[in-house]
Amino acid sequence: MEFYYQTDPGKVRDHNEDSVTIVKNQSGEYLLAVADGMGGHRAGEIASSIVIGNIGTHFKEMGKIGTKEDAVRWLKDAVSEANVEIYKYTAEHPESEGMGTTIVTAILTDEFLLFGNLGDSRGYVLKDGKLHQITTDHTLVNLLVKSGELTEEEAEHHPRKNVLMKALGANTKVEMDIIDVETDVDGILLCSDGLTNMLDHDQIEKVLNEDLEIEKMVQKLIYKSNNRGGNDNISIAYLKKEVA
Repeated sequence: MEFYYQTDPGKVRDHNEDSVTIVKNQSGEYLLAVADGMGGHRAGEIASSIVIGNIGTHFKEMGKIGTKEDAVRWLKDAVSEANVEIYKYTAEHPESEGMGTTIVTAILTDEFLLFGNLGDSRGYVLKDGKLHQITTDHTLVNLLVKSGELTEEEAEHHPRKNVLMKALGANTKVEMDIIDVETDVDGILLCSDGLTNMLDHDQIEKVLNEDLEIEKMVQKLIYKSNNRGGNDNISIAYLKKEVA
């Protein structure tokens, strides 16, 4: 396996509220995670670092994740625990009221590949040169698209495009989507919307198919996002499976 992750403040924001990691546990299983924080007084970066620190540390220290069912249970519990920590922080620091974060994760073992998400940070797989979006955006406009009130084209430029329907820190209890994916993929991509708001599906796919080292690939995606305006923080976690 090859993997690389990077976060960049972009060209407009004065600080970075994203957090990102890729870690291996003692059995060589992988966890990828990206969180996009929100809230005033730099509270967004605290929320995103809480969830990434929580799940990253716990995963790295474990021997083996266990069965697929064990992994689903662990992921839900770890994210719920992070949500409680965010609530506690907000209660102790009133100036951070309203802070929260998205979270998108992927767990890869020899037996299974699971994605989990809350919010509009996305998870993709690359297979046979084609990029496939696995997660669903938990946004108001996506809800309106599903109900037929907006077209996908209208949603792209909607003034409330970034209004989230789900996020960590928004409610006392959270229910994240868990998606079971076949393991025969060539790559796993997680990213914040700082990437997907700047580059479309085909542009991302094109870069991932270039003959580049994985670090250069991720850096090129960030460069291209900044070149198109970089109006948000940009975070990317990418894992490339070895060719058999």
